[in-house]
Amino acid sequence: MAERGEEVCRQVDTGMARVFELFGKRWTGMIVSVLLAGPEYFAGLRRAIPGISERMLSDRLTELSAAGLVVREVDGGPPLRVSYRLTEAGRALDPALKELGRWAETYLPDGGNCPERFRK
Repeated sequence: MAERGEEVCRQVDTGMARVFELFGKRWTGMIVSVLLAGPEYFAGLRRAIPGISERMLSDRLTELSAAGLVVREVDGGPPLRVSYRLTEAGRALDPALKELGRWAETYLPDGGNCPERFRK
């Protein structure tokens, strides 16, 4: 019986699983990071994130919108332009993303090659 209880305690928290279901996808964190500086047009987001395709950016923005982190706003124009901004929930990610950035500076100084002290 104790073994079963220990197994339950070692399971991933459902909240953490939901976070990584969204943020575990490529580009999502970078999009939120760019939007933390303020609203941005689609083209500006694409320029700010080298390598992302229009389709992928559109898909990730749709997911972030569905999760309640991003709001899509259409500017009447002409020309017709679409901008994106973070909701209060999206802006609340700022401290967590800054902390991840500090962690990366400490433990991933070579762009992903973890130093020995991290592998212990």
